[in-house]
Amino acid sequence: MEDIRYRGKKREGRHRDTWDPFQLNPIGAEKEKKQHCLLVAQYMVAIFVGIAVLVSAVVAKGSLLVLSTLSSSSSMRSDKERQFYRLMLVFCLVCPNFLVFMKSLWRCAFKSFVKPNLRTMSFVCAIECLVSLGTSVLVLVVMPQFDVLTNLFISGGVCIVSAILQIVFRLQRETWKIVFPVCSLILTVAGYCLLALDYYVRVTSYVENQTYECYIYVGIGIFSSLLISLCWWENPLQASNNMQETLSELDGFRDFVFVISSILRILVIGAVYLIYYVLIDKSIIWANFNLQGDEWELLQTGLVLFFLQAFCSAACHWFGVVACKIHAVRMSFALPVCCTGPSVLLLGLILFITQAQSLAGAEQGSITDFCESLIHLSNKNTTPMALLEVTRSICRTSLNSYYLQWPFSMLALEGVCMWSGFVTCTYYVWKIKVQRIERTSQLFVRRLYESAFIDLSLLLNTKMKLPKAQNYENQDELQKTVIYLCATMWHETYDEMLKILTSMFRLDRYRGDPKEDHKDCFDFENHVYVDDAFMTEEGTGKRLVNSYVNDLIHVVLEVYRVFTNKEPDEVSIVETPYGGRLLFVLPEGNMLFVHLKDKKLIRNKKRWSQIMYMYYLLGWKGYISKNPQKIPRQNNTRDSLVSMDGEIFLNPQYDNDSKRKLISDDNTYILALDGDTDFQPKAVILLVDRLRMYDNVGAACGRIHPTGMGPMVWYQKFEYAVGHWLQKTAEHVFGSVLCSPGCFSLFRGSAIMDDNVLKRYTTTATRASEYVQYDQGEDRWLCTLLLQQGWRVEYNAASDAYTNSPQEFKEFYNQRRRWGPSTLANTLDLLHSGAETVKRNSSISRLYIFYQMFTVGSSILGPASVTLMVAGAFQFIFRLAGTTSIIIASVPPVFYIIICFITKANTQITIAGIMSVLYAFLMTASFFSIIGDMVMQGTFLTPTGLFLVSMTVMYLVTAILHPQEFGMIIYGLMYFICIPSGYLLLTIYSLVNMDNVSWGTRESNKGGGETKKYHNVLCDRKCALCCWDMKIQITQETENRMLQQITSQTVQQVQALTNTKYQELPLQPASKLEPENKLDMTTEAEQIKNSAAGDHKGSMSKSSDLATTHSDDSIEKKSLLSSSDEDSDDDDDNNNDNMNANLGEMEEESVADWVEPVQKEFLKKLTYANMKRNLQEQIKYTLRNKNDDEVCDDLVLMLTDTLNVELSGVGPEDILPQIKLEELQFALTKQARQILKTNRMMRLEKRVKRAIEKTLTAPLVQKLDEGENDFWNKLLERYLKPIVESEDHKQDVIRELKSLRNKAVFLYFIVNVLWVVATFFLQAIGNDVISIKIPKYTSSGNLTGEYLKVEPVSLMFLLSFAILLLVQFLAMLYHRVYTLIHVVSYRSTEKDYVERDEDKDEDELTVANEYAISITTEDL
Repeated sequence: MEDIRYRGKKREGRHRDTWDPFQLNPIGAEKEKKQHCLLVAQYMVAIFVGIAVLVSAVVAKGSLLVLSTLSSSSSMRSDKERQFYRLMLVFCLVCPNFLVFMKSLWRCAFKSFVKPNLRTMSFVCAIECLVSLGTSVLVLVVMPQFDVLTNLFISGGVCIVSAILQIVFRLQRETWKIVFPVCSLILTVAGYCLLALDYYVRVTSYVENQTYECYIYVGIGIFSSLLISLCWWENPLQASNNMQETLSELDGFRDFVFVISSILRILVIGAVYLIYYVLIDKSIIWANFNLQGDEWELLQTGLVLFFLQAFCSAACHWFGVVACKIHAVRMSFALPVCCTGPSVLLLGLILFITQAQSLAGAEQGSITDFCESLIHLSNKNTTPMALLEVTRSICRTSLNSYYLQWPFSMLALEGVCMWSGFVTCTYYVWKIKVQRIERTSQLFVRRLYESAFIDLSLLLNTKMKLPKAQNYENQDELQKTVIYLCATMWHETYDEMLKILTSMFRLDRYRGDPKEDHKDCFDFENHVYVDDAFMTEEGTGKRLVNSYVNDLIHVVLEVYRVFTNKEPDEVSIVETPYGGRLLFVLPEGNMLFVHLKDKKLIRNKKRWSQIMYMYYLLGWKGYISKNPQKIPRQNNTRDSLVSMDGEIFLNPQYDNDSKRKLISDDNTYILALDGDTDFQPKAVILLVDRLRMYDNVGAACGRIHPTGMGPMVWYQKFEYAVGHWLQKTAEHVFGSVLCSPGCFSLFRGSAIMDDNVLKRYTTTATRASEYVQYDQGEDRWLCTLLLQQGWRVEYNAASDAYTNSPQEFKEFYNQRRRWGPSTLANTLDLLHSGAETVKRNSSISRLYIFYQMFTVGSSILGPASVTLMVAGAFQFIFRLAGTTSIIIASVPPVFYIIICFITKANTQITIAGIMSVLYAFLMTASFFSIIGDMVMQGTFLTPTGLFLVSMTVMYLVTAILHPQEFGMIIYGLMYFICIPSGYLLLTIYSLVNMDNVSWGTRESNKGGGETKKYHNVLCDRKCALCCWDMKIQITQETENRMLQQITSQTVQQVQALTNTKYQELPLQPASKLEPENKLDMTTEAEQIKNSAAGDHKGSMSKSSDLATTHSDDSIEKKSLLSSSDEDSDDDDDNNNDNMNANLGEMEEESVADWVEPVQKEFLKKLTYANMKRNLQEQIKYTLRNKNDDEVCDDLVLMLTDTLNVELSGVGPEDILPQIKLEELQFALTKQARQILKTNRMMRLEKRVKRAIEKTLTAPLVQKLDEGENDFWNKLLERYLKPIVESEDHKQDVIRELKSLRNKAVFLYFIVNVLWVVATFFLQAIGNDVISIKIPKYTSSGNLTGEYLKVEPVSLMFLLSFAILLLVQFLAMLYHRVYTLIHVVSYRSTEKDYVERDEDKDEDELTVANEYAISITTEDL
């Protein structure tokens, strides 16, 4: 209800100024708000991850301590049990090495294999063997000899080498922080000394089971700790930039090194176990490994402890990585890991207190009596039994001494020293700054974790200095990023244009609102490329913009009003060699460029638009950024903006070009968009994250949601959902995404500029295969070029974008007619170059190439598979024989193939629509037939039934894992019944019509049709609106008569008309007129221009064309105002006068015919109603500091009154002439100066004056600077000149396309026929001869004695397809987890819309721009 009242209040304000206060309110135009429920969910996730890290670390560490205690020779377990527990210890050490081996082997197989440097690999493997030796000796040999408390404390000593290296290399940024590693070294050495002293006291005080052999184990334990501490040697060296060549070389083949080192570590662990327990201790009895049935229950504790330790250590490592990636380093990573040791100690104490009563002897008073009274509880493995052994282990400390018990304090002090040394050595973990997403390799030095010391392993393995660590306060990394939003338009409707413009304005508000603080800071520009933007007016031959451009202009103005409640401040109209350009300064200062393409001057269609903006933004802008002297100087003060303190800065378009020189090509991104795409700023930021953090990613795409209504849209909703849920995630996980759709994809500038990418992309298709691959699916071809050059393409499921999808059956078929062959052509091209691509691209492996071959084979066999599925339905429903049903099912596809060869495309689509409906009924019957078959068979364990049930469950689980898209599952039934249409008929239609290379969608030229409103057109009898056409025809005849009258007028008549028009000038309406009225206005304006070209102030056309008194570009030749004409008191006016005086006289320049009608549309800004609203909003925005609220209210009130008085005789929608604008500006400036003097706020004078000037600024007509104009001419000549093909060449291409079509159809036909024929003969032979017998089971799980006979070919195909879906499902699970991590990390840094405090100084409101270029008179 509050929103309704707010909108009503704004509407009432507009209603005071005009009778037409009504406006559109596009969806999503409202200001974004941070969702507090998501903030709570973020903290809940962080708390959950922190608890998971702590619990898993405690359980892993505790399990290892209990296992070492149970395997001790001092325990009360039997020899067989102790031998088994020791084997479990071995498995605990082997498990992480095995996991790393499998992961590294998978990466070598699926990702890339780099030949290693033997010297470097030998060095690393030698260190890994030493570390493995130390770990296995400490865990398998030393720890069983020590008590449980010593085992808990001694692990802290493994940080000693890291502390020494930190001291040696002086890694601390602040000198005083060297105290931390020094303290760590001192405390660790003190801990070792206390350990030795404690055991000396135990031996001398005759503590039970403590002999002089303990000294040997203490020495071995200290030496083993030193060997283990070598594990993290690489961390200090990376931070100190030492051995950079070796370490960078190691990164290339680290996976292969891990494969070898993991095997070596496992061998060392096994060798230590065998050498000590077989050769030295001689305690292994091989017969004891032969466990009997009842002994498994006896030894279940050991198995449980092993699985707990192995699983929890791996889980702790994974949750630790997640904690770092979601920006919860302190709360969810460092804190729980540091608290692991104390928590284990505390947990043991709690268990002892609560479970002590179950121990015999618990009633004893003293600790010595208690230890003596402990007896064996039972032979069963129970929790009290483990507690008994742990308690007996504690009794081996000084607490059980009859002489001195105070030395136990040394053991406690040892624990404090070891723990303190470990914490101080890893102090840097508490201070690290991470990006929103980080690779695990960028967070941790090693992929391997040490399960025996999981807490220490995590902290010591955390990198001391992240390669791209970002300081949130200066945001250096983000400020060096520039994004060019490039939308290509081709006959979009008004509503479709509204979506893309609203999205761009949202991003402008997200990026630049000074009232709001946010962490994602980047520079961006909006570029819209309109294809086929002009039409030729018959009769006059003028090239004018068509109705699509008019709609676009109206959309820009409408959206600007919605977001700012005023008209655009800065608008420029530029003639270009390719047509024209419109420049808008968005509300927050970002630029919007609308490029109008004339198809007579430049090639149209999407690929050429992409080449156009890639060369312009990457080629030309990159060139001038590397040559700053090439940046064009502004020709007048309209090209500059005055900041709030009066300093002159470059207009945003030039400012961005200046900043570009500080931004590398790697950090220059292009966001490719369609003209109907709708997206939120969050979607862009998530894609930027992928490219900003992963240097090898050349492109990233988001989740595309089709919009619209109708059955075809419902089908596409589920098709898109399944494609993104399973196919794109599998491509992302196993290799690289093959297609990044052009409707919403982010490309890296350096990737597009790479060799054989952009240059190859400019290739003009001359052969049949090139027409199919290059022009029918340009997005997929561009991604294929990127992949072949070694770049990776990724998919982000959280980056949502919405685009219109075909709603009509014909439009859908024509779209897929382009997509199908181009997809197959590009995939085959990639497979053909697979060997070379595998060498170049680290994301693509041979197994991934095989995966793609399998998917291509499945798609090729799609028609035959659908035919056989239909045959199965015939067989069950009509009780036909298998061979007969196959023959009947094959008739419709053959019939449709013939139809496609002999009829036109529209007829083919009509017949396909009819057949699709019939197939839908049949698929419905097939669905129920499968269910009926399962009922009749008495089991769902038939191949078809099992497949249907498993697919249903899989899709249901997949939809549940996408909760925001769960509703898509509803459209699954529509997708199922349309399978024959989508996989059979559509495939046939696409193949047979491969020779048709037209676009197929949005082919209607509404712009060209609009010319009917301007010239004589014969009535089309097929048109349902003949009377409308007749109306336009009459209007054209009227116009022709008027033109004849104009050419025959005398000079006196012209002068009389001029005087009449001048008298009516203030009352000229600016509301939207009918086409007839628009033509009359244009004609009369030309009449005035011809009659009174020399009268500067007497012509409405000439007056309204002036931008401001500072403007020097206009449609006609005019003199510049001299400095004496400007009567101003401040320095700003004097500077402008000097600038104007220095510019001199301009040569007469003619403008294109399309400029004047477009300029008149923007001149509506100078109506009374618009100026009043604009002035109020400009003052409010200029004085937006809350400290200026009072003077702001006074200015708004008084200046509005002044405006009302000055324009009392003007209508609300009348455009003011230039002379009236000058008088109004003088009056408003004078009134504002008086108010500021009264309020003693003269420091705001320049800012208020600038607001008044911007209110009264008219659109400016400009010319391109010489350098850019030369660039466009050469670009057009070299790559974008309209293609003119000879008739012979066209005929050759048609023949080649038909030949290619025939080959493709023949290949498809033969492959599918072979598959169907094979199945047919298997059916003809009979199931009794060749079949696989599957036993039937009842619902209770009992065998029925009957067998289900299945053809081997059909079974193998079903199994292959099921395996493919299962692989995609597992990839989806993996991808969903990391998508969740990314979303949570984004929410933690999401823009928070918080207004500035009232007590902030005015200076803080100035938009700081370190790249801004100040302009002086010397520059001019």
